[in-house]
Amino acid sequence: MALIDKISAAIMIAMKEKDTVSLESLRAVKSALLLAQTQKGGSSGVSEEEEIKILQKLVKQRKESADIYISQNRTELADVEINQSKIIKGFLPKQMSVSEIEKIITELIIETGASDMKDMGKIMGMASKKLSGMADGKTISNIVRAKLS
Repeated sequence: MALIDKISAAIMIAMKEKDTVSLESLRAVKSALLLAQTQKGGSSGVSEEEEIKILQKLVKQRKESADIYISQNRTELADVEINQSKIIKGFLPKQMSVSEIEKIITELIIETGASDMKDMGKIMGMASKKLSGMADGKTISNIVRAKLS
């Protein structure tokens, strides 16, 4: 089942249960997916990799908004954003633990013979491809930086 179909089914459930937070976040996801689909020319659809990137972007936006609200002491608005990000995360692949990410990055460093920060770009490119959707880019970057310095 395609992601957009899963989202549509979840929207129907949220409507029946009158769950406004889920409904709002699912509609935002569906809107973003449909927008990406129309920008690509419509019928071909969006690849799974692009879907994951869209979901990650939406989660990141919600987290950034929540941080801003928290800094302004608007906890009620921050809670909404945090809840929405949790709902969207439910459609992302299972995230890897830090130790699993470190293991893969260590393997990549050994495989390429990288030894210092000059090789960070090469390792980041390979790690981002290999860990796409399963790890946050910031986490990958921090681990690569720690391993190479």
